[in-house]
Amino acid sequence: MTGVTLSRWTMSYFALAILCLLGAQGLIALGFGYPGADIAAPQTLLVVHLVAVGWLSLLMCGALLQFVPVLIARPLHSDGLSLPTLVCLAAGLVLLLCGFLHLAGWPGGDWVLAGVSLLPWGGGLLALGFALMFYNLGRTLWAARPLGLPARFVTAGLASLAATVALGVIFTLVLSGASGSPLPARMTALGLPLHVVAGLGGWLTLTAMGVSYRLLAMFMLAPELDGPTSRGALWLGAAALAVTVLGGLTVIALGRGPGWALLAGGVLGLAALALYGRDMLRVYRARKRRLIELNSRMAAVALAHLAAATLLAVLLTASGTLGHHVGALVFLAAFGWLSGLGLAKLYKIVAFLTWLECYGPVLGKVDAPRVQDLVAEPRARRWFLLYFGAVDIAVLALLADVPMLARMAAAAMLVATGAIAAELARIRRLADVRRVAALPDGTRRPRLLFSMVKQH
Repeated sequence: MTGVTLSRWTMSYFALAILCLLGAQGLIALGFGYPGADIAAPQTLLVVHLVAVGWLSLLMCGALLQFVPVLIARPLHSDGLSLPTLVCLAAGLVLLLCGFLHLAGWPGGDWVLAGVSLLPWGGGLLALGFALMFYNLGRTLWAARPLGLPARFVTAGLASLAATVALGVIFTLVLSGASGSPLPARMTALGLPLHVVAGLGGWLTLTAMGVSYRLLAMFMLAPELDGPTSRGALWLGAAALAVTVLGGLTVIALGRGPGWALLAGGVLGLAALALYGRDMLRVYRARKRRLIELNSRMAAVALAHLAAATLLAVLLTASGTLGHHVGALVFLAAFGWLSGLGLAKLYKIVAFLTWLECYGPVLGKVDAPRVQDLVAEPRARRWFLLYFGAVDIAVLALLADVPMLARMAAAAMLVATGAIAAELARIRRLADVRRVAALPDGTRRPRLLFSMVKQH
């Protein structure tokens, strides 16, 4: 693809993200954290951040480094910042997890630096890493104004990331005892729902929505949407985040709980998701590729889980049981919707980038395979089905208060995710490409963790 530049360290972001996902699933299966512990326990916070920061955020950052330039047809501001950003995020995550172990009283988790818990050090490094990412992507987007619809979704997601990180840093200072001021303490006591909404609902979901508008259309040869419903989804989603986070922080500062802000933001968010769901149906129906690939079929399954999570949130709120079953709802949103979509698109993205790296420079000069020739869909399909089936069983078990069954389902998710990761490694090694087209003359086998060439 002319004009596409390969981000050198995107594969490293993906590899570390998958390791974090495997680690989180393994911990859940072993009973570490929810549902084996209370949803507010430090062990649960460790698992939640391993998923939200280690898996989903690293995955999103790696994807944005590669695809923001595609969204705006301009080069990334600085590919050189990608590695320092990854180092800061990885180091910050390790320190944050050790800080949670310290709160849980686990041996080896009570390290301190200069007499201060590791929590604020981890939060600070994560804030630095995300600030570098924000600067890099922000400069890239700023140079491309006026922005198209997908890029505006990403911009709103980055703003939500800033709010998420700011609240997270405040929480680490209070939980570690480094700050005892009344306002940060009140934000920590009442602001956790705002932190979750800004992270899962704003940074991860809004950004995933924006990227999916472009990637799903591109991979299925469908027209890109930029009509009233698409713009409505963006503005309603952004308004939902503004009302929830800014409104919630305002009432907390005034000494009250953020309940009304959460309710008002939830109504706006439901409207945004309804418009987004309608758009995604239009994309699938308008596609020119009638027989869609595995990644698009599994993305549809992830979208169905988003619809299920939305319906479940409405039902739990209406029945007054949201507080009791919030763990099941977050599990469904994190693993069924966001992780499901992430794994589905990762299966295509890794193949697409590997093809660009190996065959893009010699396209038209040799007998190059198609992107689809790098994957073995029948073999991978069963692992995706196992993954989504296990997620559904886990959610039902959590709703029925059967934690042992949920842990067994998490073990099945671990097996499926490990198998999908093995499929991704096979793609990078060109293991399923026919021998005669495996490597053009003068081309080296791609590295697992970084890209070697750039397309100009």
